[in-house]
This record gives sequence, structure tokens and C-alpha cells, in this order.
Amino acid sequence: MARGHGSVSVTSPSVVFLGLVVMVLSLASQSCHGFGTFGFDIHHRFSDPVKGILGVDDKQLPHKGTPQYYAAMVHRDRVFRGRRLAGDQRTPLTFAAGNVTYQIGAFGFLHFANVSVGTPPLSFLVALDTGSDLFWLPCNCTSCVRGLKTQSGRIINFNIYELDKSSTMKDVSCNSNLCRQRQQCPSSRSHCRYQVDYLSNDTSSAGVLVEDVLHLVTDDDQTKGADTQVAIGCGQIQTGVFLNGAAPNGLFGLGMENISVPSVLAQKGLISNSFSMCFGSEGSGRITFGDTGSLDQRKTPFNLRALHPTYNVTITQIIVGGDPADLEFHAIFDSGTSFTYLNDPAYTLMTEKFNSLIKANRHSSQSPNSDLPFEYCYDISQDQTIEVPYLNLTMKGGDDYYVMDPIIPVASE
Repeated sequence: MARGHGSVSVTSPSVVFLGLVVMVLSLASQSCHGFGTFGFDIHHRFSDPVKGILGVDDKQLPHKGTPQYYAAMVHRDRVFRGRRLAGDQRTPLTFAAGNVTYQIGAFGFLHFANVSVGTPPLSFLVALDTGSDLFWLPCNCTSCVRGLKTQSGRIINFNIYELDKSSTMKDVSCNSNLCRQRQQCPSSRSHCRYQVDYLSNDTSSAGVLVEDVLHLVTDDDQTKGADTQVAIGCGQIQTGVFLNGAAPNGLFGLGMENISVPSVLAQKGLISNSFSMCFGSEGSGRITFGDTGSLDQRKTPFNLRALHPTYNVTITQIIVGGDPADLEFHAIFDSGTSFTYLNDPAYTLMTEKFNSLIKANRHSSQSPNSDLPFEYCYDISQDQTIEVPYLNLTMKGGDDYYVMDPIIPVASE
């Protein structure tokens, strides 16, 4: 989207509803270290590559563009959003299985990557989450998802990490700097336990901490091995949405705390204090550890807190249809949510201005498609062309964040 006054045109090939992809967010707030680079591809849960990996029947997942598709993403956001949430020459790193990421509709709106852990290596399809820190896997579990059944009847079994099966596994004792729940330890040599609570719907993961090898490769033409010992949560008990499809085979925390994989890689001098995630339009993407960006890359500072630092940034201005409005507020970059959520007054300012500029009829909440999860929806008929106002956010420091898709088409049934 170009910056400046004006609008973009949308031509409808069929009858659709246009939903403004900004939603009200209840108050929530939630880091990264590094020196070479390692990368891997990421995929959205709804993407075709992931359907192929899992062998999932298309009929099992909501089709892109339908009300059910977006309702599923919004539902998953509501469940999870309450959780606590420059020129380095070292080579980037990525996962040994590749740097592709995936989206999987049946598992909630998260991006996934195939990671390899332990000796001998065992593969896991883990959800990537910048809103949390711990990398945990289903492990010697009494409460976890061991597989799924497709509509065609095919059973897909997930790998389960087992403490006695990897020769490179090491216990994390209670006297380790990695242990955060020492008050629960009978002695300093006891096995360190963990519990991560995701504040919505009684969702949590609990078990013991271990260290094991995460298999990485350099993200360049040489593709050299760079296996690294990292902290892993042996997730023995999962609750809430983890039992209903969200991150069923593990969660890869990418936050700023010392226990996260990016932080560990940086502390060991393997990568620069950074990583990048790129998301494609059709659900596939890429993640690289130690990516320092390009010289012309725009920047904005993080608002770091001493306790539980997050990827929190400051927005100083909202631009709708080329008309700027000064308003400062904070927002969090979280790969675990589907849409942009705003508190008031930012939400009301943006949506009311957008609604006043768009030349389309507002969709009635009393219609048969009233289950749409958006407040601002518009009806357009077949082959109708409408002008959609530009929507930009100015970050602290003056650089703009261009909202590439301020609206989404939702097909009628």
C-alpha cells in the first residue's frame, strides 16, 4: 500500500462482506538476543503445505474467506490473548528440518515449524509464539494430545518426547539459573519443575525442565550443522485449549526471557541479538535466528520492562485515508494472534474515521450472517468496485507501519 492521501480499490468477484480487521482489545501487555543466523520456514495453520504434511482433509478445515474461517481465528485470539503475555557477520541459523513455517486451521491461528530435538533426533510440529518464552514439548505426559483423526478416518500420530530415550538429555536441577520455581523444590539438587499458565480458559503446561539438543543449521549456502543445547519443558500435563487443538505437539516460545531459544543462542554467542519472522499471504513463511535486517530497514524501539519484557512498541499517530490523528498508545507484536486488537480511544478513532470514508453499505447484524466476528462489516455485490481508505500507523521514531490488508473479503453462503 502506498503512503499518502487517497484510497485503494477493491473489486468483488462475488457477493462478499468486507470486514475491517481491527478489533477491540482488553488491556494486556507482555525479548530477543543474538550473533550468526539460523533460519527455517514457517506455515500458517490453514496453509496447503501444512494440510499436506498432516494429510488433513479439506472438509475438516474452514475454507479461507468464509465467516467460519475468520470466526475460528477470532475465537482462538480471545482464548489466548489473556496470557502473560546492526552489521554482525555471524551466519544466521535455522531449524535442521528447514526454515519453512506453516499455518494449520485445525490448530488455531498460530504459525508452525518442524523442529528436531534429541539424540536420535525426533521431529515435532511446534507452534511459534512471540508472546511466551518457554519451548515445551509433550513429554511422558498424562494429559496431552497424542494424535488426531481426520474426517477421512486417517489417524495422525504425534511424536512424544521421552526423558529416557535421548542420550543428550540433561536434567535441570533446582540450583540452575534456568529454574524459576525453586520454592517448590525439596532440595537444591531436585529436578526443577515448571508451570506456564495462559490466563484464558484454564490453559497451561506443566512438567519438568530439561536440556537437550536442538538441531539447527546455518541459514546460508554452506548449510553447516549447528546443534545447540537448549532448555526444554517436558510437558507432562497440558490443559485447556492445548487439549483441543492449539499447539498440540508443542509450543516454541520466542520471547525475551533468558530461557527462550533466541536468548540462549545469543547468550552462547551463536547469533546476534535478533531474529526475524516473515509471513506470506498464503500461510507459509520463514524464520531466521540472528537476522540483523537490511541497512534501509525501518526501526522502532521496544518498551522494555524489568519484569516479563515483551515486544512492546509505541504508536504515535493513526492515519486513515491520508488524514493523520495524533494519539500515543502501546501495542505488542504477538505471532499468536490473528488480527490487530486496539483499546479505546484508538479503536473508536480508527473505526469511526474508516466508516465515515468507505463508500459501502454497513452490514446489518440482524442478517443471516450475523455470526461474523467483526463490528464493522460492509455489503458489496458481485463485480462492485469500492474505494477502501488507506490505513497507516506511525511508530515512535517516525517510521510508518503500512497496513497492507485493512479489509478482508468474507464470502457469503
